[in-house]
Amino acid sequence: MSLLSFERKYRVRGGTLIGGDLFDFWIGPFYVGFFGIVTAISAILGTSLIFYAASLGPTWNPWLISINPPDVSYGLGFAPLAEGGFWQVITICAVVAFVSWALREVEICRKLGMGYHVPIAFSVAIFAYVTLVVIRPFLMGAWGHGFPYGIFSHLDWVSNVGYQYVNFHYNPVHMIAVTFFFVTTFALALHGALILSAVNPQKGEEVKTPEYEDTFFRDFIGYSVGTIGIHRLGLFLALSAGFWSAICIVIAGPLYDGSWPELWDYWRNMPIWS
Repeated sequence: MSLLSFERKYRVRGGTLIGGDLFDFWIGPFYVGFFGIVTAISAILGTSLIFYAASLGPTWNPWLISINPPDVSYGLGFAPLAEGGFWQVITICAVVAFVSWALREVEICRKLGMGYHVPIAFSVAIFAYVTLVVIRPFLMGAWGHGFPYGIFSHLDWVSNVGYQYVNFHYNPVHMIAVTFFFVTTFALALHGALILSAVNPQKGEEVKTPEYEDTFFRDFIGYSVGTIGIHRLGLFLALSAGFWSAICIVIAGPLYDGSWPELWDYWRNMPIWS
């Protein structure tokens, strides 16, 4: 795609966080930067290690390939490569790649003179991942509590952790996270459907304006958050879903290791009922 004429004024030197003019250039439409180089190196190294570790395993079935964390007996120490060390190095590569990509986004925002909404939003996703593979295992005293890198093995890990606390749906913060996930999809589905209905009118009719959209929601739910407001709301809901999903898993184990259904016994034992 050719460079649009108005983009030239944004492709300026400076705005970098470290390194000055080092790697401060573009390849086609993509800004490189120091953190772009770090991201590429980390991603390539981590992906290569995944393939290499998979080659040492018993299968090439993509559904069954699994790079497992070290055994819990290794604690917070380094394990041999074939016994979980690959998982540890791949995790380091992933964290470095994700954080570097977010910092690259910060540099792009600085060049464009815009807010940091995109890197901040991505940082919430990074926080959720780091919580699962770094923060929670660290608090529990062993890297073996991280989830394996595989499709079926990852799903098995999720199921096993849920049953480990009898029924994870009774985790109150899990309830909050799931609520935000559902509300996010509901709100953005309403928004997307409204936009499509406004810009795809019946044959012979004109495209509707935002005033029609606002009127629809005022008639539907009594209030319209507006064209900018719905995007702010969608961002808030999505980030809240990711944030509380991280909190719900980090409290399961480090802060509470009992049965989640039994947690709610306090309600039945309140003096008001007697």
